[in-house]
Amino acid sequence: MTMAPRRPIPRLLTALITAALACAAGAQDNVRLPDLGSSANALISPQEAQDYGASMLRQMRALDMVVDDPLLDDYINDLGYRLAASSDKPKEHFTFFVVKDQEINAFAAPGGYIAVNAGLMTITRDESELAGVIAHEIGHITQNHLQRAFEDSRKDAPLMALVLLGAIVAGAGGHGGDAPMAVLAGGQGLIAQKSINFTRKDEIEADRVGIQTLAKAGFDPNAMAGFFQRMQDAMSAGAGGEDVPALLQTHPVTTMRISDAKARAGALAAAQKLRPSGTAMDKLQWEKSTAPIAFVKDPATLLRPSVRGGLDTYALMRERVRVLAGDATKLATYYSASLQSRPDFDTPANRYGYALALTRSGRGAIAAGELQPLLQSHPDNLILKLALADARLQAGQHAAALAMYTELNTQSPRNRAVALAYAKALTAGGDKAQASLAANLLRPLLDDASEPEVYSAYARASEKAGDSVRAGEAFADASYYSGRPFDAMEQLKRLLKRDDLDYYARARIQARISELTPLVLELHKRKIKTEDNPDGRQQQLRPDGGCDSRLCFSLGAGPDGAVRPPG
Repeated sequence: MTMAPRRPIPRLLTALITAALACAAGAQDNVRLPDLGSSANALISPQEAQDYGASMLRQMRALDMVVDDPLLDDYINDLGYRLAASSDKPKEHFTFFVVKDQEINAFAAPGGYIAVNAGLMTITRDESELAGVIAHEIGHITQNHLQRAFEDSRKDAPLMALVLLGAIVAGAGGHGGDAPMAVLAGGQGLIAQKSINFTRKDEIEADRVGIQTLAKAGFDPNAMAGFFQRMQDAMSAGAGGEDVPALLQTHPVTTMRISDAKARAGALAAAQKLRPSGTAMDKLQWEKSTAPIAFVKDPATLLRPSVRGGLDTYALMRERVRVLAGDATKLATYYSASLQSRPDFDTPANRYGYALALTRSGRGAIAAGELQPLLQSHPDNLILKLALADARLQAGQHAAALAMYTELNTQSPRNRAVALAYAKALTAGGDKAQASLAANLLRPLLDDASEPEVYSAYARASEKAGDSVRAGEAFADASYYSGRPFDAMEQLKRLLKRDDLDYYARARIQARISELTPLVLELHKRKIKTEDNPDGRQQQLRPDGGCDSRLCFSLGAGPDGAVRPPG
């Protein structure tokens, strides 16, 4: 089975990225920036907008800013797709992901890319609150707010809507510590300098359509206003000592706006003959009366309904993101102390979070002991079973872990989290035959994957199974999706020099090089620095847009600068 073809990055897109970098470098405090929360279709095509969003996501991965986890990814995308399917543009492209940032914030970027910060997810109290924020961001996209902002800001900075990507790419150029996150935060801060009147209008509109989306998707329509009210109350209580949550900086909240949102939610509830008080009974009644069939990419990976096997999936995922985005050792201490001192803290979700923290801090045997009582009460819960298998593997109980992974894979043969964990265990402790099985498990995931971890795991399995060519291709793709296109190109060029390639392997590698060549040439030409190319370029490009023969031929282009397939 061949790897799925990847769409090449358009030259227009790279030109926009470059212009964004230039604008970001010279931006002044008084530059009015458009909100990132919607589509950029006015300047670029929908496909180019998607390519921009994908490029942004790769750069964020290069800075280790994304929580790449198949369980969380399936959960947040399932929740997002359920909301998107109930929006007024259900066929719009959307991708949802979690950012490894404790700031309480979320943002939307061109191409339908919606990010939820880990800090926001952990501060929410229930799934409806989380859905409310995501529905608000979906509203920004479906209402074309970025397009409107472009029209208003063209005289000042027509391409500044791409400043976020520019900040990320600039931050990838060798900065250490917290510098990349500071650069990103700076970009978001600049966005907040936009005209407040424009911001208020768009925020109210995103509230309105978001509340409608919430209701149609079967969530509590009061949740959005309730969450923003809670954030505003927290800010007021901490006035003079607490920082303003980033969510309120990028999404300004007023008492009038919250009142309007509550009124709209109440009207929707009244239309369904429900009490708009937000009580538990109202919420349950609402969800039973309005919930549609969820729209998902792959029904086999479905984690909904939110309560599976007597456990709230949302609560489990909230603790999972807390651990994956935090310090596992410190969190294990936090969970342990809280479980001992606070009776109300002793919930299945917090026990699950404690077990995850223990596993990730090297105490798998203790984690297994924490998980077993939970599984006795909830024997069919896949999330708990997978956590126990992971704990046993970390504790060195390889045979027991493999037995659990095998059973889980039989029960859920298309589940990405199970396949990835199972394949890693097979590769790490198995022989050539088990590594081959691992590669076969992972190969179907490559058809629509953009997570570097999937390609890295497939590469290691293929390498151990004796297929070094497939391994090389997958390692190159892992570099590309990690925001390292130059490394990917170099790996592919080395592969192409092998004399044992058959016709199909050579064709695959040449096609992949041809896809990457325009992007790499453009990055060279514009002197854009990336983590894997800190000098910005290797050779001087000619004023006519061509390049010297050594660089051109190494990148698959002719001396005249025209891109040609190598070989």
